[in-house]
Amino acid sequence: MMILALIGIPLVAALLAFVLKNDKLRRALLLSSAIVHFALVIASWLIQPTAILNNWLVVESLELLFLTLTSALFLMSSVYAIGYLGREAHKAELSQDKGFLFNNAPEANFTGCLLMFLSMMSLVVVSRHFGVLWVAVEATTLTTAPLIYFHRNSRSLEATWKYLLICSVGIAIALLGNFFLVVASSNLSGESTILTIDMLIKNAASLHVSWLNAAFILMLVGYGTKMGLAPLHTWLPDAHSESPALVSALLSGALLNCAFLPILRMHSLCMEAGQGEFSSSLLILLGLLSMGFAAIFILRQVDYKRMLAYSSVEHMGVVAFGIGIGGAASFGALLHAVNHSFTKALLFLVSGNILALYKSKSTNNVSGVLKVLPISGVLWLAGFLALSGMPPFGMFLSELKVVEGALNKGEYYTVALFLLLLIIVFIGMAQIVLKMSQGSPSKSTEESFDAEALKEPWTAVIPSALLFAVVLILGLYIPSGLSEMITKALAQVGM
Repeated sequence: MMILALIGIPLVAALLAFVLKNDKLRRALLLSSAIVHFALVIASWLIQPTAILNNWLVVESLELLFLTLTSALFLMSSVYAIGYLGREAHKAELSQDKGFLFNNAPEANFTGCLLMFLSMMSLVVVSRHFGVLWVAVEATTLTTAPLIYFHRNSRSLEATWKYLLICSVGIAIALLGNFFLVVASSNLSGESTILTIDMLIKNAASLHVSWLNAAFILMLVGYGTKMGLAPLHTWLPDAHSESPALVSALLSGALLNCAFLPILRMHSLCMEAGQGEFSSSLLILLGLLSMGFAAIFILRQVDYKRMLAYSSVEHMGVVAFGIGIGGAASFGALLHAVNHSFTKALLFLVSGNILALYKSKSTNNVSGVLKVLPISGVLWLAGFLALSGMPPFGMFLSELKVVEGALNKGEYYTVALFLLLLIIVFIGMAQIVLKMSQGSPSKSTEESFDAEALKEPWTAVIPSALLFAVVLILGLYIPSGLSEMITKALAQVGM
């Protein structure tokens, strides 16, 4: 019942959000649903939920790790959403735009889709059946498209269509991978033919190797599109840049992890079938390629939200690279996924505060953030240091663990390239972040400041501050519970 509650409660709340007439009541529904979902996840740490649907939906170590990330980020984003939606509704009233999302139902559509997004991400994480997993990943695409189109301008429309088209092509390729997986298991009989990861791993030695390898390639391309691995990442910069800050935080911090999970499950199946070297080499290749693309596009970037988006491409590349290397690097990769989720959510939420005040995403129009937004400015600068892998933040430890694992495997040239790309990204981001943080805004810019945004409302800074605290703690100390959970999650996937 616990698993059904994790999926069902936000889904029922979403349906209520569509029909409620009072915006304040709807915001209370959003926050309370997020709190209940997070409480259920915490309870799952203490009492393991019973598997349902013949082990199609299961919560064990791997699932619990990503459920915790998803639920925690959604809770922080929900707190941020209370103030954000209030400001947007106020602006809509001033401009007499009663339908700033869709016809006369601005918050209903946004809040409903947001809660459905949480439900579908939960379904992705707990799914052990490749068919259910595919449906759930596709559902996350459909539920997030209206969120990206929130501002209803030409740029958000373009970003939404690009997101829908590219991700739909990717998910179609992943579906073809499912078909190939069926063919790979065609010589099995009975319940072994069911596309559950447990059954497939149990019978991995009997799978057709060529069809399995082809299935892995198709799923890597298909789900890699959603994960943001280059060169399949082209939807990501537009979608992250045009979405509201809280949506960008969830897209980068939670959704990319959901796309990573099926790739990880397929990689574990390939290893069990004796094809681990094949799948590992592809993961390493796409990981480094993603880091390379990100490095190129971050240099001289003039849109700070797009900069953060390309940084997501980079860090998904780090995760893929670490999993491909294996060994100690696998631990570093999962720890990096955790650190990236919290850090990137922190930065996207702070970027929303900057955008609310400066009314521009161009780095040329933003300066003096530390002076006019002291709390957000400090969090912006600290978040950049954390994202760059500087000590004493969590990403320093996770990247160090990935490098250690690669050196243990004798991948010296690969490590050299890996470190070079990290340095290039650091230089590119430093040029942007330091320029934005220092100095003073121009007089014309200062005259256009929003008085409410200048006050830094608590809903706009508390979530980011809490996320920063987590990132800092994970750099100083890895809780034994988290370390044990990551170790068990790797053992669960045969790593």
